[in-house]
Amino acid sequence: MAEIQPVRGWRYNAELSADIDSYVSPLFDVVSTKQREALYRNPLNSIHLSVPRGPDPAAEALRRLKEWKQQGVLKQDDLPGIYAYYQYFRLPGTPHREYCRKGFMCHIRAYDWAENVVLRHENTLPTSVNDRAELLACTEFQTSATHGLYRDDTFELERYLDEAMQDPLYQTEEDYQGARDVLAVIQDARVIRRFQEVLASRQVILADGHHRYEGSLVYRQARMLADPQYTGRELWHFHLMYLTNSAADDLRILPTHRLLLELPGQVSDEEFLKQLARYFTVLPKDDAYDLPELIAGKTWAFGLYLDGKAYKLRLKPEVHSQLTWDTTPEVKALDLTVLHYFVLERVLGIAGPDAQRQWTGIAYVRNFSECLTRVDRGEARAAFITNEVTMDEVERVCHSGAVMPPKSTFFYPKTIGGFLFTSIRDDENQNAFQTTLTPGL
Repeated sequence: MAEIQPVRGWRYNAELSADIDSYVSPLFDVVSTKQREALYRNPLNSIHLSVPRGPDPAAEALRRLKEWKQQGVLKQDDLPGIYAYYQYFRLPGTPHREYCRKGFMCHIRAYDWAENVVLRHENTLPTSVNDRAELLACTEFQTSATHGLYRDDTFELERYLDEAMQDPLYQTEEDYQGARDVLAVIQDARVIRRFQEVLASRQVILADGHHRYEGSLVYRQARMLADPQYTGRELWHFHLMYLTNSAADDLRILPTHRLLLELPGQVSDEEFLKQLARYFTVLPKDDAYDLPELIAGKTWAFGLYLDGKAYKLRLKPEVHSQLTWDTTPEVKALDLTVLHYFVLERVLGIAGPDAQRQWTGIAYVRNFSECLTRVDRGEARAAFITNEVTMDEVERVCHSGAVMPPKSTFFYPKTIGGFLFTSIRDDENQNAFQTTLTPGL
């Protein structure tokens, strides 16, 4: 189903690549204000292309891109290839185990959602999509790969990726999230064709980068309207994506907890607990730091931290049938759907997914300790501690045609910006469709 193509990647020149840590950056939607300011101080950091600033950010990115190309800051590889991308990392709780998420970067046709080839699991914000589309239209340059998932239980492609990693192009010592990123390239035409054949029979689930992907869709649609004589082989039909195997154990999804910044209607803590007890079994606990372990692996179970006190909550099974949102059974079965429906809607009166997405009284926090600290400081009224969504749940929801509640998944680690760039300008590319790849290179 999915059509992929090799790319002639743009990369920092050999001298700069030797210090690649100085030039990579977090994705535009996860970089903090403090991180941004530090990165902007480096005039060659990739953030100037991915998150440009100024009165006309897109025009500023284009000006800088032209300058970097002319000065040789960025160089384009001579041959097209598929770029192997490995991320080595550790997780809290398992510090002695090093994970390695294996994947590869290439161009994938920018399929509309209705084509049912690339599947989404969350909704997007129109303003963020428009920003990404404007930047792409101005620069015709892709600065960071979105993250897609395909399933192959035979792990056929990993063998080729492992071989490429024997001769890496470069690697970070440690990126902003503590991961070590390694890049290599495959330029053997026979191997690339095998990658294409494997993906041709697969659907792809978009794990991360919904706004950037939709930006590519918006731009592609505009180009098709402007040029009705298009062939379908122009590079602007394609999008840079990092593809990983959803069958791999090293594909990790971390939980995103919910922080209630306020309780609507001046609700007291006592009344809040009383209302929760209509739907949940509420059990006081001695130590808030035990909450993640107490709910681990349990369906519809949550930790609650309120006014310095800890509680374990678990939905009463008989009330689940009251969940009346118009969605699929796969979405209704999710812990986070239960939390958003029975807590935000039924207890707090924030009715419906649309109203909840716009409600400013909720914050999404990935760090467990931060949740407790912000409640203790009075920055929030309560924290709901959640379990992570499983890969099986993500696949079932996507194949049901529905989307999850906001901020349901946090695939870790994130890809980084600036590790590999690609152009969608035909006039400066040997088009992947026209290039003759030499076997064995």
